Amino acid sequence: MAKRALTANDLTELVMYSDPQLTPDGDTYFFVETVMDKEKDEYRSHLFTQKVNSSADEKQWTYGKQKDSHPRISPDGKQVVFQSDRSGVSQLWLMPADGGEAKQLTTFQYGAYSPEWSKDGKYLFFSAPLEKGDNVQHQKELTREERQKQKEEKSKQPMVIDRLNYKSDHSGFLDDKRMQIIMYDLQEDTYTQLTSDDSDHHFQDVSPDGKTVLFAGNISEDADYELITDLYTVDISSKEIKKLTNGSGSFYSAIFSPNGDKVAYVGNEQQFAGATQDELFVFDLATKERSCLTEGWDVQLGDPTVGDFQMGEFQTGPVWSADGEKLFFIAAQNGATALYSVALDHTRTALYAANNHVAGFAYNKTDQSFVLTVITPTDPVNFYHLTANGNARKLTNANAAFLEEVALCEPEEINFKAKDGWDIQGWLLKPYGFEADKKYPLVLEVHGGPHTMYGNTFFHEMQLLAAKGYVVLYVNPRGSYGYGQKFVDACRKDYGGSDYTDLMAAVDYALQTYDFIDQNRLGVTGGSYGGFMTNWIVGHTNRFKAAVTQRSISNWLSFYGVSDIGYFFTKWEHGLHLMDDPKALWDISPLKYAENVETPLLILHGERDFRCPIEQGEQFYVTLKHLKKDVAFVRFPNATHELSRSGAPKMRLERLHHICRWFEKYLGC
Repeated sequence: MAKRALTANDLTELVMYSDPQLTPDGDTYFFVETVMDKEKDEYRSHLFTQKVNSSADEKQWTYGKQKDSHPRISPDGKQVVFQSDRSGVSQLWLMPADGGEAKQLTTFQYGAYSPEWSKDGKYLFFSAPLEKGDNVQHQKELTREERQKQKEEKSKQPMVIDRLNYKSDHSGFLDDKRMQIIMYDLQEDTYTQLTSDDSDHHFQDVSPDGKTVLFAGNISEDADYELITDLYTVDISSKEIKKLTNGSGSFYSAIFSPNGDKVAYVGNEQQFAGATQDELFVFDLATKERSCLTEGWDVQLGDPTVGDFQMGEFQTGPVWSADGEKLFFIAAQNGATALYSVALDHTRTALYAANNHVAGFAYNKTDQSFVLTVITPTDPVNFYHLTANGNARKLTNANAAFLEEVALCEPEEINFKAKDGWDIQGWLLKPYGFEADKKYPLVLEVHGGPHTMYGNTFFHEMQLLAAKGYVVLYVNPRGSYGYGQKFVDACRKDYGGSDYTDLMAAVDYALQTYDFIDQNRLGVTGGSYGGFMTNWIVGHTNRFKAAVTQRSISNWLSFYGVSDIGYFFTKWEHGLHLMDDPKALWDISPLKYAENVETPLLILHGERDFRCPIEQGEQFYVTLKHLKKDVAFVRFPNATHELSRSGAPKMRLERLHHICRWFEKYLGC
């Protein structure tokens, strides 16, 4: 029986797995499953377990209508601490590893997050938003009614702002609370606040001897004006803080070596501003010397792959080997991510490189194996067991019923030359039920960032367009990760230049190579930077018959002052601030070229988008409408910049319906 075509509503039927955590003996791992609750229009997440060397299926470990996440297993393997919002706000809960009743540990007014164990299992370290002067020993969790009343009262008060960085697309408007690091003594049932500076502190690790905590942040007086993240240690007894890094870059993912004499971390010194590739460093705590283990290796560490169904936490490294002689991490190249190791002598080994998307991993110290989180274009997620000799075995069967019923399109990789001879990589999806003698419309997808990467991963939106009968073309123009430092830096100070011609070369290549594409029915869409580029494209060519711009940028002059990152992003990406050269910013603003637009344009924008605020969509819409162009505007209430990835399920479906409606109207598919 033939498989059916994918639908928009299938998005709500999928499950995502994340954050695998192995027990100390390596026999079992815990993980998080995230699903969409269609009735409540929200997400739910639960904890599951599975034996590594067994054919038994996954076993659900927590239940209910809440979000359970971040499971961390005690060093003796007997208990699991996790965070859950089952009481109304995220708090820490403790449960026997073999199952049973969960016990609530914290009652912090604004919640408790991301618990981690001390190496002896006597203490928990976690993060909590605190106001200045809060007493951690007497934190009282508000009832749902009290929280609602507090919210209503706050909405009636004016907001007084006296800081530069006062809002965030992730958190909304920022207040006086700061993320602090707390230590909890399980035996004494007492709390110790380890940090108190007027800044956010991000816990990284605790030393093997339990005397020192690593954290990331910026505690300088000029933090509001700096784009710096340093690494610090805080002595648990004295609360003395020492800075490990030099205040010249962004450093994170820090972890003590097994014997505590070194710290490994990832980061960069912003040589190319926000387009700088990360490196892996090791810092010797005794000699204060730093070495770069990835020096000369021209790749991006971590996972820059973009998709629309990646939810949860993913460990990308670095993680120390049990003997402290090497480190494990994920890195990206040519549209794929892989698991690597690098020894202290800089010897590098690819442990798993299957030309797909490795989103995360867990390391088994007992037998040097791994649990990998693997995503492919035709498999939304599954865990694999990678043995020390390199054999990979599938552990889970996530979305099995869906995959048996629904046809997913396998992308075809394409490689072509840009206008100036640069090598560009991309992919093409053929339509569902493809027939070689038919002509099909094409939709060009443009990713955001711009410093991200399309790759060999599952992308529901692209699969949906292919299911609707479109050829889907997506490529990594210059500015994308995965092709070296020169490539990722190449679009800075050149937005709308060679990045634009890269995309047009992709369309030209597709038309020349595939005779089943109808050159008279071309569409284009993209979000964020991809939305900027969509706006730019329709102002510079009329070859596209329909366009959908999402969470876009139309005016760099106003973006500077309204975006949560605008005050530094224009300098980073364009080399100048608003006051430096307004004309130069206007010249690369799509709004300037509105009179040229002949392509029917649909503008999609979230009303609570603080990254690319909705006024960017409003300006473009009003200008085009005033010029009597063919344009429509869809506003998504309460939606942030993350609408397509983690927005409310109903709004995500509405967004997909509008995209399909617009292309169907103008491309006839």
